[in-house]
Amino acid sequence: MDTMTANTIIAYQGHEGAYSHLACRHVHPELTPRACESFVEAMFMVERGEARLAMIPLENSTAGRVEEIYRLMPKTRLHVIGEHFEPVNHCLLALPGTRIEDLKTVSSHPQALAQCAENIRSLGIEPVAALDTAGSADELSQKRTLGHGAIASSLAAELYGLEVLRENFQDKTGNTTRFMILSRDQMMPPLEKDVRYITSLMFRVRNIPAALYKALGGFATNGVNMVKLESYMASETMTVSSFHLDIEGHPHEQAMKFALQELNFFAEEVRVIGTYAAHPFRFSHLSLEL
Repeated sequence: MDTMTANTIIAYQGHEGAYSHLACRHVHPELTPRACESFVEAMFMVERGEARLAMIPLENSTAGRVEEIYRLMPKTRLHVIGEHFEPVNHCLLALPGTRIEDLKTVSSHPQALAQCAENIRSLGIEPVAALDTAGSADELSQKRTLGHGAIASSLAAELYGLEVLRENFQDKTGNTTRFMILSRDQMMPPLEKDVRYITSLMFRVRNIPAALYKALGGFATNGVNMVKLESYMASETMTVSSFHLDIEGHPHEQAMKFALQELNFFAEEVRVIGTYAAHPFRFSHLSLEL
């Protein structure tokens, strides 16, 4: 693949029509989305220079974190250059001309089925687990099984020629996935006064009392807000914990400089993996809670 072609590609995991594909369209409509079978493939396409960016889900408000990503990131030299919050709107799809009362079975990823369980039950439809949401839509379009439906995105309906029988089919509203946008090149934004930033980093602490407390103490004493802390075992010995940390701030701010100095003193293998503008969803969500 030539460099010019690779520079127009944004990679994601899943079938065409997956929510990751939809996120690619919303954030980078100028790039060509490329479906990959795994997160590893999508991320290493960027690492090898075969794609410009990767759109990778990090956590979901209902399903929780995508643990695999935390284990993969240390194995790459990729940088986080942005974040995106994508609302998950599950749609009940069927072959054109199908009525809701005609449906007997519906397939989708187990998480999607669980998130739509009450609506599925109220219609008297039998759920059937599939590998992913868009894949179930693709299979329906090919097999054309009468009385069968799929739960997937509106984009999947568009791509596979299916009809949307009902939008917002999930039982609860507000289901949202946070994506991180990965690049091989670091893109540190300039510090601007009216912009709120998130800085993501990884580090490891020694297996001694109060190691994490001491490593993070500098953020508290310097008034720097930590918005996310995830731990995982990064070694086969299961004795050393590694951490992913999201902080509200920019490394060029004085308070952040002091906090990071303290972190580097008490922690090991500290790696800033990206600084980027905080997504507006963070603040709209906060205003609704207040």
